[in-house]
Amino acid sequence: MCAIFGFLDYKGILSNTMHKKLINALAVNAEIRGTDATGISYINDGKLVTFKKAKPAHKVKLYFPAGTKAVIGHTRFTTQGSEKHNYNNHPFEGKTDGCFFALAHNGVLHNDEALKQKHNLPETKIETDSYVAVQLLEMQNVVDFESIKNVAETVQGSFVFTILRNDNTLFLVKGSNPIALYHFPEYGLYVYASTKEILEMALLESGFAKCKHEKISILEGDILKISADGKIEKSQFEVQEDFFTSYKWHDYCDWYGCNDVEFEEDDTVLEDDIAFLCYCFGVSEEDIEILLDYGYTLAEIEDMLLDTDCFEEALAQAKTLLDEC
Repeated sequence: MCAIFGFLDYKGILSNTMHKKLINALAVNAEIRGTDATGISYINDGKLVTFKKAKPAHKVKLYFPAGTKAVIGHTRFTTQGSEKHNYNNHPFEGKTDGCFFALAHNGVLHNDEALKQKHNLPETKIETDSYVAVQLLEMQNVVDFESIKNVAETVQGSFVFTILRNDNTLFLVKGSNPIALYHFPEYGLYVYASTKEILEMALLESGFAKCKHEKISILEGDILKISADGKIEKSQFEVQEDFFTSYKWHDYCDWYGCNDVEFEEDDTVLEDDIAFLCYCFGVSEEDIEILLDYGYTLAEIEDMLLDTDCFEEALAQAKTLLDEC
């Protein structure tokens, strides 16, 4: 589990001090979903700048120059590729003939290695599964609705992608993972984060909570494009069924030797029965509930159950934080 966050300021009314206060509040509150690394990308005079550190957000001060119109950010909970190597941390940079761009991802991709082989993608030292999305965009040599649609329909797993192009165009791409986006028309400001709770706490701490705003709906399968002038356009991609949501419970039973379990005729997806998930993977319902209370989605928990070390680390972190609360 990781978190994405950021803003796009299309009127230029707000000061750089307010921008930095906002982005640091977003980052620190996003720590609840990841403390292994923190990073941001922004555009400075048409050039893409990325800053990231293998530290939790509260130990990192995020700076960018006056006049910055948009920032995308990420706090990381490591699942693939050690955060100790900073090149494995988000956001990732990419380039085409027409632009430079940065991409940050919340989720887990299952078929990154298969895609690298299928498309003969260039070798790289970056081990993070998310980076394949950058390579797929580079392969198409353009960052627009169509190329992003192709990526979203090619990767398998859970995701929300945020992409910042060097013309200060922001793309938000929603798969099964969460995202919340608010618009402040008076200030010409869009602000987003992985969850409503993270977003609203950051707005409270940065002084925006009482300002008039509207919620912008982003549904699974949506690609939202916000231009530097604040114009919103929307496109869609076809949602691909993930492994865990495309099989009925009796398929799990065949694999895990639990054919003696009775289930209803209309049992379909994982979300319908947490208890049965526990049975199949040998974990307790209490542990699943702890992770849900911590803020993980069921899709993210599904991914972690395939990696025992990842699941146990996440559970320990969740228990520690919930105990402190």
